[in-house]
Amino acid sequence: MTRFVLLISLFVLVGNTYAQRNVKDKAIGTPYIGLQYTASLPQADLAKRFGFFNQIGSFAGYKTAKNWIYGVDGNFFFGGDIKDKSLLSNFVDPNGNITEAEAGNAGTVLLFMRGFNANVSVGKIFPVLSPNPNSGIMVQFGAGYLLHKYRIETNDDFIPQFENDYRKGYDRLTIGVNTSQFVGYSFMANTGVYNFYAGFYFQQGFTRNQRDLNWDQPDVPVSKDLRFDHQIGIRAGWLIPVYKRQPKDFYLN
Repeated sequence: MTRFVLLISLFVLVGNTYAQRNVKDKAIGTPYIGLQYTASLPQADLAKRFGFFNQIGSFAGYKTAKNWIYGVDGNFFFGGDIKDKSLLSNFVDPNGNITEAEAGNAGTVLLFMRGFNANVSVGKIFPVLSPNPNSGIMVQFGAGYLLHKYRIETNDDFIPQFENDYRKGYDRLTIGVNTSQFVGYSFMANTGVYNFYAGFYFQQGFTRNQRDLNWDQPDVPVSKDLRFDHQIGIRAGWLIPVYKRQPKDFYLN
């Protein structure tokens, strides 16, 4: 949490230092960086494992004077809505508990969704319903790397099946590529740091299971068929344009 607060403070400092260019008269070219959040709903094969999850990421790119945007971004996935908990079924007793090894008491096994993607993208801003030529409807297309899996936690309980590297036999690690689209609105303030974008996000994942054996199903071959791990969501981001400093004029009497 402390690191996140420091990161936000750094963005504010950068914004106050550099984001002082008036952009109301013409479209300008500028690099920028940003933070973004996405509320995601899984679709297709991804929805069989997970429910709603979050994405937090960062973006870096360049906006041209013709309002083209070229960039890269990375996003961390996390959530607790697990649809398929079958990997625990072999360890649950008739009372619905999983026994921990040290005292023989009921233990706690928690499942979470974790993932990551990294992308390159190209987009365009159309100055419609905008206060200046640098704002308007934004359309963006991207492609990149996609990973997702189960995160298994046992807290302070010792349950040998889910300790250390044994967890890899249950995590359903899945890797592939994704394509994505964004349609929304991008706003660049005439002055100051109030620059943002928000809209609808769509992602199509084409992935395969990476483990050769699921230890909870040792007699069932792991499918290597192509998976369709799609998602839809709402994305919002905060941008910091990194303007060059304007030259100062000096006058001599």
